[in-house]
Amino acid sequence: MAHPKRKISKTRRDKRRTHYKAADQQIATCTTTGEAHLYHRAHWHEGKLYYRGKVLIDVPVAAEA
Repeated sequence: MAHPKRKISKTRRDKRRTHYKAADQQIATCTTTGEAHLYHRAHWHEGKLYYRGKVLIDVPVAAEA
């Protein structure tokens, strides 16, 4: 059996063993816009940034000359 010279924490070991983070993204549907997006992420729809059904950023469309 291997004999380590120093102790490695259980947290480091557990972080190395978890791989579910990249593959287990869930998709939600916005109640306001009906757009599909990832949970806990803001999404753009028609020039506005939505998060939890509320407008965070409203980018007005510039008038073209």
